[in-house]
Amino acid sequence: MQANEIDTKALYALSYGMFIVSSIDGGAMNGQAANAVIQVTSKPPGIAVAINKENYTHKLIEKSGLLAVSILEESAPLALIGRFGFRSGRDFDKFAGIKYEKTGSGIPCVTEHVLSWLEGKAINSMDTGTHTLFLVEVTETRVLSGGKPLTYAAYRERKGRTPGTSPLSIPEDDNEIKEGETKMKKYVCQVCGYVYDPDEGDPDGDIPAGTAFEDLPDDWTCPVCGASKDQFEPEE
Repeated sequence: MQANEIDTKALYALSYGMFIVSSIDGGAMNGQAANAVIQVTSKPPGIAVAINKENYTHKLIEKSGLLAVSILEESAPLALIGRFGFRSGRDFDKFAGIKYEKTGSGIPCVTEHVLSWLEGKAINSMDTGTHTLFLVEVTETRVLSGGKPLTYAAYRERKGRTPGTSPLSIPEDDNEIKEGETKMKKYVCQVCGYVYDPDEGDPDGDIPAGTAFEDLPDDWTCPVCGASKDQFEPEE
């Protein structure tokens, strides 16, 4: 490697959590999945949150100066994360049918599969190119349950999105077909990257292990983002 060359794999070892960041502006409210949330001070408590400028949640935070963070527990289903991570709140009500409560400022916080939530006001911000880094003073909190927080590494492992350059990718030898076995092809969602593995099926969708992609019901959808079957392609 040449001097000053960037190997992005060096960043894979950084530890992240998984969160739902929400905000409001007047009667509008929205939330999104995020992993860039860290505590930066303890007295008074403060956090830093990075949000993509193109996201609807970013627009709401800019206008109201308010946001909340719901901290996901380890068992949070992929469908919940996909709902907030792969659909736009500009044309879809992400909180419809979701259990949530509002903070004192009226910000919606998810309450199911969540350990706790934090509410705060943005007291400063920094332009980082594609994202804005908001410095947030925490003004209200609530603990909902005990348990372990979901990490980004665990989420990626469960989601099945393991590109060849990722440290989570499966070694080639583990994918070899052994004598006497028939290997059914995996299919990849072109929207979110979820990999349907016939050997595992889709337990949450009542699809038993051993079900080939071709045999899935026509109305089956991606368990992460809700994409239809025609938005899947065979894994190369």
